[in-house]
Amino acid sequence: MLDAIDLCRNLAGFGFGSFSGIPCSFLDSLINAASRQDRYVIATNEGDAVAIAAGAGIGGGKGVVLMQNSGLTNAISPLTSLTWTFGLPVLGFVSLRGEPGTHDEPQHELVGRITTGLLDLMEIPWEMLSRDPGDTQDQLKRATAVIDSGRSFFFVVRKNSFRPVAPGEMQALSRSPAELPPPSRCEMPTRYAVLGALASWRRPDEILITTTGKTGRELHDITDAPGNLYLVGSMGCAAPLGLGLALTRPERRVIVIDGDGALLMRMGNLATLGHYAPGNLLHLLLDNNTHDSTGGQATVSQSVDFAAAAVACGYGRVVRAGGIDTLITALDAWRSDPAPTFIHLRISPGSKEPLGRPTMGPRAVLQRLRDHLR
Repeated sequence: MLDAIDLCRNLAGFGFGSFSGIPCSFLDSLINAASRQDRYVIATNEGDAVAIAAGAGIGGGKGVVLMQNSGLTNAISPLTSLTWTFGLPVLGFVSLRGEPGTHDEPQHELVGRITTGLLDLMEIPWEMLSRDPGDTQDQLKRATAVIDSGRSFFFVVRKNSFRPVAPGEMQALSRSPAELPPPSRCEMPTRYAVLGALASWRRPDEILITTTGKTGRELHDITDAPGNLYLVGSMGCAAPLGLGLALTRPERRVIVIDGDGALLMRMGNLATLGHYAPGNLLHLLLDNNTHDSTGGQATVSQSVDFAAAAVACGYGRVVRAGGIDTLITALDAWRSDPAPTFIHLRISPGSKEPLGRPTMGPRAVLQRLRDHLR
Protein backbone atom coordinates (compact mmCIF):
# COMPACT_ATOMS: atom_id res chain seq x y z
CA MET A 1 0.00 0.00 0.00
CA LEU A 2 1.05 3.58 -0.66
CA ASP A 3 1.61 6.41 1.79
CA ALA A 4 -0.56 9.27 0.49
CA ILE A 5 1.45 11.91 2.33
CA ASP A 6 4.64 10.71 0.67
CA LEU A 7 2.87 10.66 -2.70
CA CYS A 8 1.79 14.29 -2.23
CA ARG A 9 5.39 15.23 -1.46
CA ASN A 10 6.60 13.36 -4.53
CA LEU A 11 3.99 15.11 -6.66
CA ALA A 12 5.20 18.47 -5.34
CA GLY A 13 8.70 17.53 -6.43
CA PHE A 14 7.41 17.13 -9.98
CA GLY A 15 5.65 20.52 -9.86
CA PHE A 16 2.13 19.41 -8.97
CA GLY A 17 0.98 21.88 -6.37
CA SER A 18 -2.80 22.20 -6.55
CA PHE A 19 -5.45 19.52 -6.02
CA SER A 20 -9.20 19.62 -6.58
CA GLY A 21 -11.82 16.95 -6.68
CA ILE A 22 -14.81 15.06 -5.36
CA PRO A 23 -14.40 12.37 -2.69
CA CYS A 24 -14.26 8.63 -3.25
CA SER A 25 -13.53 6.11 -0.50
CA PHE A 26 -10.71 4.67 -2.65
CA LEU A 27 -9.05 8.11 -2.68
CA ASP A 28 -9.90 9.40 0.79
CA SER A 29 -6.33 9.14 2.06
CA LEU A 30 -4.97 11.11 -0.90
CA ILE A 31 -7.65 13.79 -0.46
CA ASN A 32 -6.95 13.97 3.28
CA ALA A 33 -3.20 14.23 2.69
CA ALA A 34 -3.62 17.08 0.19
CA SER A 35 -6.09 18.82 2.51
CA ARG A 36 -3.73 18.60 5.48
CA GLN A 37 -1.10 20.34 3.35
CA ASP A 38 -3.62 23.06 2.43
CA ARG A 39 -3.38 22.14 -1.26
CA TYR A 40 -6.92 20.85 -1.91
CA VAL A 41 -9.84 22.85 -3.31
CA ILE A 42 -13.24 21.27 -2.64
CA ALA A 43 -15.26 21.27 -5.85
CA THR A 44 -18.99 20.65 -6.21
CA ASN A 45 -18.64 18.31 -9.17
CA GLU A 46 -15.89 16.59 -11.11
CA GLY A 47 -16.08 18.82 -14.18
CA ASP A 48 -15.56 21.90 -12.02
CA ALA A 49 -12.60 20.19 -10.37
CA VAL A 50 -10.99 19.70 -13.78
CA ALA A 51 -11.50 23.40 -14.57
CA ILE A 52 -10.06 24.48 -11.20
CA ALA A 53 -6.99 22.30 -11.74
CA ALA A 54 -6.65 23.64 -15.29
CA GLY A 55 -6.85 27.22 -13.99
CA ALA A 56 -4.05 26.46 -11.56
CA GLY A 57 -2.08 25.20 -14.56
CA ILE A 58 -2.49 28.55 -16.30
CA GLY A 59 -0.97 30.22 -13.26
CA GLY A 60 2.26 28.28 -13.63
CA GLY A 61 1.76 25.17 -11.50
CA LYS A 62 0.47 21.75 -12.43
CA GLY A 63 -3.02 20.77 -11.33
CA VAL A 64 -4.20 17.42 -9.96
CA VAL A 65 -7.82 16.27 -10.06
CA LEU A 66 -9.28 13.46 -7.93
CA MET A 67 -12.57 11.69 -8.61
CA GLN A 68 -14.59 8.51 -8.47
CA ASN A 69 -14.98 6.77 -11.82
CA SER A 70 -18.72 7.46 -11.79
CA GLY A 71 -17.76 11.14 -11.81
CA LEU A 72 -15.42 10.69 -14.75
CA THR A 73 -18.52 10.88 -16.94
CA ASN A 74 -19.29 14.28 -15.38
CA ALA A 75 -15.83 15.51 -16.36
CA ILE A 76 -15.99 14.53 -20.03
CA SER A 77 -16.94 18.03 -21.24
CA PRO A 78 -13.94 19.91 -19.79
CA LEU A 79 -11.59 17.00 -20.49
CA THR A 80 -12.53 17.00 -24.18
CA SER A 81 -13.28 20.68 -24.88
CA LEU A 82 -11.14 22.59 -22.34
CA THR A 83 -7.97 20.72 -21.39
CA TRP A 84 -7.57 19.06 -24.80
CA THR A 85 -8.57 22.11 -26.85
CA PHE A 86 -6.24 24.51 -25.05
CA GLY A 87 -3.42 22.02 -24.47
CA LEU A 88 -3.95 22.62 -20.76
CA PRO A 89 -3.36 19.23 -19.15
CA VAL A 90 -4.27 17.93 -15.71
CA LEU A 91 -3.04 14.91 -13.80
CA GLY A 92 -5.97 12.73 -12.74
CA PHE A 93 -6.49 10.05 -10.12
CA VAL A 94 -9.71 8.14 -10.79
CA SER A 95 -10.93 5.27 -8.65
CA LEU A 96 -11.92 1.92 -10.10
CA ARG A 97 -15.19 1.25 -8.35
CA GLY A 98 -16.90 -1.78 -9.87
CA GLU A 99 -13.64 -3.37 -11.02
CA PRO A 100 -14.51 -6.50 -13.02
CA GLY A 101 -14.12 -9.61 -10.91
CA THR A 102 -14.68 -7.79 -7.60
CA HIS A 103 -17.82 -7.29 -5.53
CA ASP A 104 -19.18 -3.75 -5.43
CA GLU A 105 -22.48 -1.88 -5.40
CA PRO A 106 -24.68 -2.39 -8.50
CA GLN A 107 -24.46 1.26 -9.60
CA HIS A 108 -20.71 0.82 -10.17
CA GLU A 109 -20.90 -2.29 -12.35
CA LEU A 110 -21.14 -0.64 -15.77
CA VAL A 111 -18.75 2.25 -15.13
CA GLY A 112 -16.24 -0.20 -13.65
CA ARG A 113 -16.16 -2.06 -16.96
CA ILE A 114 -15.79 1.08 -19.11
CA THR A 115 -13.52 3.37 -17.02
CA THR A 116 -10.31 2.71 -18.93
CA GLY A 117 -12.24 2.61 -22.21
CA LEU A 118 -13.55 6.12 -21.52
CA LEU A 119 -9.99 7.34 -20.99
CA ASP A 120 -8.95 5.70 -24.25
CA LEU A 121 -11.86 7.33 -26.10
CA MET A 122 -10.80 10.74 -24.75
CA GLU A 123 -7.22 10.00 -25.87
CA ILE A 124 -5.96 10.36 -22.31
CA PRO A 125 -2.93 8.15 -21.53
CA TRP A 126 -3.32 6.23 -18.29
CA GLU A 127 -1.71 3.66 -16.04
CA MET A 128 -2.98 1.51 -13.19
CA LEU A 129 -1.45 3.08 -10.08
CA SER A 130 0.93 0.55 -8.56
CA ARG A 131 0.50 -0.30 -4.89
CA ASP A 132 4.28 -0.79 -4.63
CA PRO A 133 5.96 2.40 -3.34
CA GLY A 134 9.09 1.44 -5.27
CA ASP A 135 7.26 2.01 -8.55
CA THR A 136 5.98 5.50 -7.68
CA GLN A 137 8.89 7.59 -8.97
CA ASP A 138 9.00 5.89 -12.35
CA GLN A 139 5.22 6.21 -12.74
CA LEU A 140 5.32 9.91 -11.85
CA LYS A 141 8.19 10.47 -14.29
CA ARG A 142 6.17 8.93 -17.12
CA ALA A 143 3.06 10.91 -16.15
CA THR A 144 5.01 14.17 -15.94
CA ALA A 145 6.53 13.61 -19.38
CA VAL A 146 3.02 13.29 -20.83
CA ILE A 147 1.80 16.38 -18.94
CA ASP A 148 4.80 18.40 -20.13
CA SER A 149 3.91 17.45 -23.71
CA GLY A 150 0.53 19.16 -23.28
CA ARG A 151 -1.65 16.08 -22.70
CA SER A 152 -3.56 15.01 -19.59
CA PHE A 153 -2.64 11.79 -17.83
CA PHE A 154 -4.69 9.65 -15.43
CA PHE A 155 -3.85 7.07 -12.81
CA VAL A 156 -6.55 4.46 -12.24
CA VAL A 157 -6.69 3.58 -8.54
CA ARG A 158 -7.82 0.20 -7.18
CA LYS A 159 -9.33 -0.39 -3.77
CA ASN A 160 -6.91 -0.45 -0.81
CA SER A 161 -4.14 1.35 -2.69
CA PHE A 162 -3.44 3.78 0.19
CA ARG A 163 -2.77 3.42 3.88
CA PRO A 164 -5.28 5.41 5.99
CA VAL A 165 -4.70 9.12 6.54
CA ALA A 166 -6.91 10.95 9.01
CA PRO A 167 -8.66 14.06 7.72
CA GLY A 168 -7.46 17.44 8.94
CA GLU A 169 -9.69 19.89 10.74
CA MET A 170 -11.86 22.13 8.60
CA GLN A 171 -10.91 25.74 9.13
CA ALA A 172 -13.83 27.76 10.43
CA LEU A 173 -14.84 30.76 8.33
CA SER A 174 -14.81 34.07 10.18
CA ARG A 175 -16.00 36.41 7.46
CA SER A 176 -19.55 37.64 7.05
CA PRO A 177 -21.35 37.36 3.73
CA ALA A 178 -22.46 40.45 1.86
CA GLU A 179 -25.79 42.08 2.52
CA LEU A 180 -28.41 41.47 -0.15
CA PRO A 181 -28.52 44.62 -2.29
CA PRO A 182 -31.90 46.03 -3.27
CA PRO A 183 -33.07 45.70 -6.87
CA SER A 184 -32.05 48.60 -9.08
CA ARG A 185 -33.52 50.07 -12.20
CA CYS A 186 -31.95 48.29 -15.14
CA GLU A 187 -31.01 49.98 -18.39
CA MET A 188 -30.50 46.65 -20.25
CA PRO A 189 -27.42 47.66 -22.28
CA THR A 190 -26.10 45.43 -25.03
CA ARG A 191 -23.34 42.96 -24.22
CA TYR A 192 -21.15 44.68 -26.79
CA ALA A 193 -21.55 48.03 -25.01
CA VAL A 194 -20.77 46.47 -21.63
CA LEU A 195 -17.67 44.73 -22.95
CA GLY A 196 -16.53 47.95 -24.60
CA ALA A 197 -16.82 49.81 -21.30
CA LEU A 198 -15.03 47.01 -19.47
CA ALA A 199 -12.22 46.95 -22.03
CA SER A 200 -11.74 50.72 -21.62
CA TRP A 201 -11.72 50.38 -17.81
CA ARG A 202 -9.36 47.41 -17.45
CA ARG A 203 -5.63 47.77 -16.91
CA PRO A 204 -3.16 45.69 -18.93
CA ASP A 205 -2.22 43.48 -15.97
CA GLU A 206 -5.86 42.51 -15.27
CA ILE A 207 -6.98 39.17 -16.74
CA LEU A 208 -10.32 38.77 -18.53
CA ILE A 209 -11.75 35.25 -18.92
CA THR A 210 -14.88 35.06 -21.05
CA THR A 211 -17.53 32.37 -20.98
CA THR A 212 -18.29 30.11 -23.92
CA GLY A 213 -20.25 31.64 -26.81
CA LYS A 214 -20.42 35.12 -28.27
CA THR A 215 -18.93 36.94 -25.28
CA GLY A 216 -15.37 36.09 -26.25
CA ARG A 217 -16.01 36.84 -29.91
CA GLU A 218 -17.39 40.29 -29.10
CA LEU A 219 -14.53 41.07 -26.73
CA HIS A 220 -12.06 40.00 -29.42
CA ASP A 221 -13.74 42.35 -31.90
CA ILE A 222 -13.48 45.21 -29.39
CA THR A 223 -9.91 44.57 -28.26
CA ASP A 224 -7.69 41.53 -28.55
CA ALA A 225 -5.30 41.79 -25.62
CA PRO A 226 -2.64 39.45 -24.15
CA GLY A 227 -4.60 39.33 -20.90
CA ASN A 228 -7.73 37.90 -22.60
CA LEU A 229 -8.72 34.23 -22.55
CA TYR A 230 -11.68 33.31 -24.76
CA LEU A 231 -13.16 30.09 -23.44
CA VAL A 232 -14.61 27.69 -26.00
CA GLY A 233 -16.51 24.51 -25.14
CA SER A 234 -16.71 23.31 -21.51
CA MET A 235 -19.78 25.46 -20.87
CA GLY A 236 -19.99 26.75 -17.32
CA CYS A 237 -16.28 26.26 -16.59
CA ALA A 238 -15.12 29.89 -16.87
CA ALA A 239 -15.72 30.59 -13.16
CA PRO A 240 -13.86 27.55 -11.74
CA LEU A 241 -11.06 28.12 -14.25
CA GLY A 242 -10.79 31.69 -13.00
CA LEU A 243 -10.82 30.46 -9.41
CA GLY A 244 -7.90 28.11 -10.04
CA LEU A 245 -5.92 30.93 -11.65
CA ALA A 246 -6.79 33.48 -8.96
CA LEU A 247 -5.75 31.14 -6.14
CA THR A 248 -2.47 30.33 -7.88
CA ARG A 249 -1.63 33.94 -8.77
CA PRO A 250 -3.00 36.10 -5.93
CA GLU A 251 -1.05 39.13 -7.14
CA ARG A 252 -3.11 39.25 -10.36
CA ARG A 253 -6.67 40.56 -10.62
CA VAL A 254 -8.89 38.11 -12.52
CA ILE A 255 -12.29 38.99 -13.98
CA VAL A 256 -14.60 36.18 -15.12
CA ILE A 257 -17.29 37.30 -17.54
CA ASP A 258 -20.05 34.71 -17.20
CA GLY A 259 -23.40 34.15 -18.89
CA ASP A 260 -26.74 33.16 -17.41
CA GLY A 261 -26.99 29.88 -19.32
CA ALA A 262 -23.45 28.89 -18.37
CA LEU A 263 -23.88 29.73 -14.70
CA LEU A 264 -27.21 27.91 -14.50
CA MET A 265 -25.49 24.83 -15.91
CA ARG A 266 -22.93 24.80 -13.06
CA MET A 267 -24.45 26.82 -10.20
CA GLY A 268 -22.44 24.84 -7.68
CA ASN A 269 -19.58 27.12 -8.68
CA LEU A 270 -21.17 29.91 -6.65
CA ALA A 271 -20.68 27.86 -3.48
CA THR A 272 -17.06 27.02 -4.29
CA LEU A 273 -16.11 30.59 -5.24
CA GLY A 274 -17.99 31.99 -2.24
CA HIS A 275 -16.17 29.59 0.10
CA TYR A 276 -12.61 30.15 -1.10
CA ALA A 277 -13.33 33.82 -1.80
CA PRO A 278 -10.08 35.14 -3.27
CA GLY A 279 -10.22 38.93 -3.19
CA ASN A 280 -8.47 39.16 -6.56
CA LEU A 281 -11.38 37.43 -8.35
CA LEU A 282 -14.41 39.30 -9.69
CA HIS A 283 -17.34 37.31 -11.08
CA LEU A 284 -19.42 39.34 -13.55
CA LEU A 285 -22.67 37.80 -14.77
CA LEU A 286 -24.16 39.20 -17.98
CA ASP A 287 -27.75 37.95 -17.97
CA ASN A 288 -29.84 38.22 -21.15
CA ASN A 289 -32.22 35.31 -20.40
CA THR A 290 -31.09 33.52 -23.58
CA HIS A 291 -28.63 31.04 -25.03
CA ASP A 292 -27.49 33.65 -27.52
CA SER A 293 -24.89 31.62 -29.42
CA THR A 294 -27.25 28.75 -30.25
CA GLY A 295 -30.16 30.71 -31.65
CA GLY A 296 -31.54 32.72 -28.75
CA GLN A 297 -33.41 29.98 -26.93
CA ALA A 298 -34.64 31.08 -23.49
CA THR A 299 -33.00 30.22 -20.19
CA VAL A 300 -34.88 30.23 -16.87
CA SER A 301 -32.80 33.12 -15.52
CA GLN A 302 -35.78 35.46 -15.26
CA SER A 303 -37.01 33.47 -12.26
CA VAL A 304 -33.59 33.26 -10.56
CA ASP A 305 -32.24 35.81 -8.09
CA PHE A 306 -28.54 35.35 -8.79
CA ALA A 307 -27.54 38.12 -6.38
CA ALA A 308 -29.39 36.44 -3.50
CA ALA A 309 -27.73 33.13 -4.40
CA ALA A 310 -24.29 34.78 -4.36
CA VAL A 311 -24.98 36.29 -0.93
CA ALA A 312 -26.14 32.90 0.37
CA CYS A 313 -22.96 31.30 -1.00
CA GLY A 314 -20.68 33.69 0.89
CA TYR A 315 -19.42 36.28 -1.61
CA GLY A 316 -18.03 39.25 0.30
CA ARG A 317 -19.49 41.85 -2.04
CA VAL A 318 -22.60 41.48 -4.23
CA VAL A 319 -23.86 44.14 -6.62
CA ARG A 320 -27.03 44.37 -8.68
CA ALA A 321 -25.80 46.69 -11.42
CA GLY A 322 -28.50 48.75 -13.09
CA GLY A 323 -26.39 49.68 -16.10
CA ILE A 324 -22.88 50.49 -17.27
CA ASP A 325 -22.37 53.39 -14.86
CA THR A 326 -23.16 51.30 -11.78
CA LEU A 327 -21.03 48.48 -13.19
CA ILE A 328 -18.00 50.79 -13.46
CA THR A 329 -18.61 52.05 -9.93
CA ALA A 330 -18.61 48.46 -8.66
CA LEU A 331 -15.45 47.66 -10.61
CA ASP A 332 -13.73 50.69 -9.12
CA ALA A 333 -14.74 49.56 -5.63
CA TRP A 334 -13.27 46.10 -6.23
CA ARG A 335 -10.03 47.51 -7.61
CA SER A 336 -9.52 49.84 -4.66
CA ASP A 337 -10.72 47.37 -2.02
CA PRO A 338 -10.31 43.77 -3.27
CA ALA A 339 -12.99 41.44 -1.99
CA PRO A 340 -14.65 38.38 -3.53
CA THR A 341 -17.20 40.16 -5.70
CA PHE A 342 -20.23 39.07 -7.67
CA ILE A 343 -21.91 41.54 -10.05
CA HIS A 344 -25.21 40.76 -11.75
CA LEU A 345 -26.11 42.88 -14.79
CA ARG A 346 -29.15 42.27 -16.96
CA ILE A 347 -28.45 42.96 -20.63
CA SER A 348 -30.49 42.90 -23.80
CA PRO A 349 -30.45 39.81 -26.04
CA GLY A 350 -28.63 39.82 -29.34
CA SER A 351 -25.08 40.37 -30.47
CA LYS A 352 -22.99 42.45 -32.82
CA GLU A 353 -23.55 41.81 -36.53
CA PRO A 354 -21.42 40.79 -38.31
CA LEU A 355 -19.50 39.09 -35.53
CA GLY A 356 -15.92 37.93 -35.99
CA ARG A 357 -13.97 35.15 -34.35
CA PRO A 358 -10.57 35.14 -32.65
CA THR A 359 -7.83 35.01 -35.27
CA MET A 360 -5.58 32.91 -33.00
CA GLY A 361 -6.32 29.32 -32.06
CA PRO A 362 -7.11 28.44 -28.41
CA ARG A 363 -3.62 27.09 -27.70
CA ALA A 364 -1.96 30.21 -29.08
CA VAL A 365 -4.29 32.41 -27.01
CA LEU A 366 -3.40 30.42 -23.89
CA GLN A 367 0.34 30.57 -24.58
CA ARG A 368 0.10 34.33 -25.08
CA LEU A 369 -1.69 34.63 -21.71
CA ARG A 370 0.98 32.53 -20.00
CA ASP A 371 3.70 34.73 -21.50
CA HIS A 372 1.74 37.76 -20.30
CA LEU A 373 1.53 36.35 -16.77
CA ARG A 374 5.30 35.84 -16.74
